Amino acid sequence: MAHILLIDDDILFAETVLDKLASMQHDAQHSPSLTQGIREAKQSGFDVILLDVYLPDGNGLEAIEQLSGLSSRPQVIIITGQGTPDGAELAIQHGAWCYLQKQSVIKEISLALTRALQYRQALQKQHQALQMVERDQLVGESQAFLRCLDLLAKAAPAEANTLIYGESGTGKEAFARAIHQNSKRAPANFVVVDCAALPEQLVESVLLGHVKGAFTGADRSNRGLIRHADKGTLFLDEIGELPLTSQKSFLRVLQERRFCPVGSHKEVVSDFRLICATNRNLGDMVAQGTFREDLYHRISGMQISLPPLRERGEDIRLLMHHFLEILYRRYGQDRKEIMPDFIDNLEAYQWPGNVRELNHAMESAFAQAVHSPVLFTQHLPLHIRTAYARSSVQTDDERNVEEIRHASIPSWREAREEFEETYLTRLLSVVDGNIMEAGRVSGLSRTRLYQLMKKYDAGQTISSHK
Repeated sequence: MAHILLIDDDILFAETVLDKLASMQHDAQHSPSLTQGIREAKQSGFDVILLDVYLPDGNGLEAIEQLSGLSSRPQVIIITGQGTPDGAELAIQHGAWCYLQKQSVIKEISLALTRALQYRQALQKQHQALQMVERDQLVGESQAFLRCLDLLAKAAPAEANTLIYGESGTGKEAFARAIHQNSKRAPANFVVVDCAALPEQLVESVLLGHVKGAFTGADRSNRGLIRHADKGTLFLDEIGELPLTSQKSFLRVLQERRFCPVGSHKEVVSDFRLICATNRNLGDMVAQGTFREDLYHRISGMQISLPPLRERGEDIRLLMHHFLEILYRRYGQDRKEIMPDFIDNLEAYQWPGNVRELNHAMESAFAQAVHSPVLFTQHLPLHIRTAYARSSVQTDDERNVEEIRHASIPSWREAREEFEETYLTRLLSVVDGNIMEAGRVSGLSRTRLYQLMKKYDAGQTISSHK
């Protein structure tokens, strides 16, 4: 039996669906609005949420991520009476399990629920596995970050090639190491290759190795990094920088796991697991002809897209404490008191360098405060304090916009009087100035009506009927 919430403002439809769910032995309840539905979803742990799109107080599609991100991790099934292909696409992109039209819900709900509940059960096992994942350097509890950890838990035990996307400094190498450390290949080597730092003429030599005398300066044989990764993991960082000429050679290695070192005709074998990372859009590079399409499909069996730090602001404080703990242990110092405005500066900053920049900022602040038991904002790098100071100053244009916005909103008293006068005028017009009828329609006493008429000079509209 599943615990199900139906969010839909169509009462008759809701009763029909609730009857269907009851016949399937599920425990279901109904919310007629999005606001109430979200509130109830937060209070109770639902397995599945059936969500209408067009609700009186909002669009269901815009609430999918909020609902599916709740602690109970419910599966969200969209139901709508006005289905569109674009709506279906948006629903799936936002994380809905499926998209059903109301006219076919009764027929299709049984299978959809069965599959969603089976998937939810599999996710619970995966979540238990995630609790066992070693993630020493992967700090964060934001929803965006936890989604990446979910993918890490899937990738680690698998052998599929994995592609990690992310801006510079988001922790791509740390994620790759975590995948390796949580896999059966953990006892073997984790070999890092920085493709951006490889001279084009030496790429194949560094990766495949070479024999003595293969080229000028090759005074000894080199096994190459791919052979060094045998039984372990080969991590190609910034693979988007790999030259086109080398991409073809590497594709063959990836397909066959065997190759000839430079200058040799004897094939060697390497059993490695491949993880790649990039801060570039490889799909665009394929379209531009600067990255091989066949290699792109080969390396992206699984994909993990790491969010920039500016999109996971709730993790900044956790990361700050994590880096400070490392510094306390490294230098054998006691923990320092942290001023609230120190944290305010960190949380207001946009962090273009992401987690790496935050790490460096903590090292800089710690060095500045080496003899201080307290961390003040003055210990932070100048550019962070400057950015905070600039953000706290309102420009003339911003003040003008603020004043205009406030000026467009009347006071409560002004708004109430405007409503009273408009309402009174319409009321007397509808009842043709009949005070008794006006009182009956409005529910106001005759005394109150006369007070309003005097206040707004509406006496001329009164008929002879008192």
